Amino acid sequence: MSLYRNAVWFLNGIQQYTRKGYDTASRNFDSHDLDVSVVGRSFMITGANSGIGRVTAMAIAKKGAQWDCHMVCRNSDRAEEARADIIRESGNTEVHVHIVDMSETRQVWEFAETFRKEYTSLNVLINNAGCMLHKRELNADGLEKNFATNTMGVYVLTRTLIPLMQKSRDPRVITVSSGGMLVQNLKADDLQSEKGHFDGVMVYTQNKTFRVSWHNWKP
Repeated sequence: MSLYRNAVWFLNGIQQYTRKGYDTASRNFDSHDLDVSVVGRSFMITGANSGIGRVTAMAIAKKGAQWDCHMVCRNSDRAEEARADIIRESGNTEVHVHIVDMSETRQVWEFAETFRKEYTSLNVLINNAGCMLHKRELNADGLEKNFATNTMGVYVLTRTLIPLMQKSRDPRVITVSSGGMLVQNLKADDLQSEKGHFDGVMVYTQNKTFRVSWHNWKP
């Protein structure tokens, strides 16, 4: 990471990623932008049992309409706890849990294949799940786990579900990235982070850069 990128990231961070940055951005927020109907739509959210994924699922559920929400989570107990909270607070009972480890590429593909055969539509896919491992580990297919979760799992899930989404009304794919990608050049020759020192934070930012580099599909 160059000195220039360090400086840019630091300055942007102070201005945009602090409480002050939030307060500044919130002045331009128009709550009416959220006045959209989700009636009859189906959503899939990865990493939906905590953090951004859980808040997103709850916010959509509270729109008041009956909608299908598919929560793709790794931890069964946390997923069921989140599901119960969403149902209790929103009154929406059409919330389904799917246990999938996004770091296991073959498992992701098998889930997506089964899902598109079982369900007739999917309007919105929100790729939110992510991880940051600080020690280099491989999944069952020999892929570095950060890359497998943050990049390959997202790609496999999205591409496998495209045929189903193409049959659905006004489909959307939303992929969550990170401002951390601004500190990294794309290293297409080292997808598995095999060269040099393994730094989990830098690997994570690389993965986020990969996400936005290929994810430019419109159904």
